[in-house]
Amino acid sequence: MIELELQTVTQSYGPKQVIDGLSFALNRGDIGCLLGASGCGKTTALRCIAGFEPIDGGAIRISGQAVSQPGQTLPAQQRQVGMVFQDYALFTHLSVAENIAFGLRHLSSAAQRQRVAQLLELVGLTDEADRQMHQISGGQQQRVALARALAPKPKLLLMDEPFSNLDVALRERLSGEVRDILKAEGATALIVTHDQNEAFALADWVGVMDAGRIAQWDTPYNLYHQPVNRFIADFIGQGAFLAGEVLGNQQIRTELGVLDGYVPPDCPSDGCAHCPRRCRVDVLLRPDDIVHDDASALLAEVQSKAFRGAEFLYTLGLPSGQRALSLVPSHHDHAIGEKIGIKLAADHVVAFRRAG
Repeated sequence: MIELELQTVTQSYGPKQVIDGLSFALNRGDIGCLLGASGCGKTTALRCIAGFEPIDGGAIRISGQAVSQPGQTLPAQQRQVGMVFQDYALFTHLSVAENIAFGLRHLSSAAQRQRVAQLLELVGLTDEADRQMHQISGGQQQRVALARALAPKPKLLLMDEPFSNLDVALRERLSGEVRDILKAEGATALIVTHDQNEAFALADWVGVMDAGRIAQWDTPYNLYHQPVNRFIADFIGQGAFLAGEVLGNQQIRTELGVLDGYVPPDCPSDGCAHCPRRCRVDVLLRPDDIVHDDASALLAEVQSKAFRGAEFLYTLGLPSGQRALSLVPSHHDHAIGEKIGIKLAADHVVAFRRAG
């Protein structure tokens, strides 16, 4: 069942349009994410869903009910939506348990205690129930904010850059923990972030936003391996484009060999012989598509490298002058300027017709 639906939503601040025909849907129990750079409209979209901003066009529905349309905005407090703010917005004069209980005043004292105890256990803070906010860590405060938002059992939970105030190591650990908490609670959630690692660790579905629109709404796996256009291919993960030529029958010739994979739909199936554009394409190769192989006759020069603990990320210069990226186990520590053997190990080839 669809819990959240946006249909061609538009929103402007004066003459500046921020949201431009935004459409997507999120099923009950799923975790979605709006991912994008600063200024793409993702936070404004979240504020429109929460009821903090009116919309100029389209419609927003929660559990099938229209909560925002032009000239009609259901107040935020009536939407049954929970919100975790970027700065958590916790009450410093209240304890952990009291913060979680804040939105439960409609329940009896016994029901409040039961729900708070349940959530304290869920977020792993039972022993910190009586502590004040200054007595717990930033990661614990983030879990308090999450528990407080979940306490009234909202139809939808919204999270605005929930880990931006935390260090990288804690951010990575908490991403997995928060996903587990949301799934255990059966919550439907939408998260806004600029961090791809957070989006991939947390979400079932990710919408990459650009200029107020969703460029692709898909699973994290498909965004990485099957980007629908060059913008997504450039934005998600790391990779390099290698010049290629369509041979037909889903085959593309590159400097590194012939690849079987996706051919742009406007290329004829019999290849370049009957194509006035000669079907020149750029093939997206990820760092894990190129494998270091000492036995390979195909050599590439190490132009730069980045140590990542278990791996090196090598930037390699190919004989033609093109560049490629490769992840190599860190016990293969090669010097800048050294030539190493490589081979292709690509099973998700994506190509885009070269402009011009």
